[in-house]
Amino acid sequence: MSEYHRPIMVEEVLDGLQIRPGGIYFDGTAGGGGHSFAILASDPTVRLVATDKDEDAIRAAGERLSPYAGRFRLYRSDFKNYETVFSDAGVGQIDGYLLDLGISSHQIDTSSRGFAYMSDDAPLDMRMDNRASLTAEAVVNEYSEDALLRILRDYGEETFASAIVRRIASERRQGRIGTCGALRAIVEASVPAKYRYNACARKTFQAIRIEVNGELEGLADCVRGLTRRLKPGGRGCILTFHSLEDRIVKTVYREMSTGCTCPKTFPVCVCGHKKEIELVGSKPLVAGEEERRENPRSTSAKLRIVRKVE
Repeated sequence: MSEYHRPIMVEEVLDGLQIRPGGIYFDGTAGGGGHSFAILASDPTVRLVATDKDEDAIRAAGERLSPYAGRFRLYRSDFKNYETVFSDAGVGQIDGYLLDLGISSHQIDTSSRGFAYMSDDAPLDMRMDNRASLTAEAVVNEYSEDALLRILRDYGEETFASAIVRRIASERRQGRIGTCGALRAIVEASVPAKYRYNACARKTFQAIRIEVNGELEGLADCVRGLTRRLKPGGRGCILTFHSLEDRIVKTVYREMSTGCTCPKTFPVCVCGHKKEIELVGSKPLVAGEEERRENPRSTSAKLRIVRKVE
């Protein structure tokens, strides 16, 4: 089993959260517990609620956070279920939250999970939560061609989606497509020769993974709701790794940081829209050169930070 690596942009996250003594923080994507550990280590009076739907992540996070027993609550749950989690933990408002979206290095490196397109014999699984019924194998073999086309275009932004879907349909008529290697071969055979390279299947795998795990469903509502749970002056930090999720986060934050939208000619506000947050920085933060060199996954990371208005 692959080990969990150093959390991405940990110093930038801690700086963004501006940890308060006695504060309550939420790490919605605990992973191996790296960010959670850093939050708890930053102040002996801080408390933490953390979630992850991955069984391996919960086990690893529990072990890593054990020195801080009594100061954290760990739940195997999707962060989108924060309302239920907070209710069980007796938490109302929070001082800050972190969401580290996307797939973890551990999930990619564990070939049996079926996330990595270079793992030839790995089963097409891609479930972050192994209790879920939908797998990548079911998506590839049972979804209609129209549904597959939509997924590859919308979630993978795949230029050659039509050709890939046609070949998937042809191959699955001969028998079920069951491994990562088989799907990668289909993608490679569907892409024009000059665009074939080691990572040409990446977009297809990303699209199917997003569908299997419902990664974008309800994300906007969750970000909006979590941000409204912040205490005045509290901070929200979100790490994104591809344009689709980043676009959702950026849109929600922009809406919440905008005040009255009435025409300037109106003598009084009739829209009722109030500014709820301030954006910390005009652009998202990115990993430093040294971190990008040591951890290639950090290259695509964007960190957006907001502050709840007083």
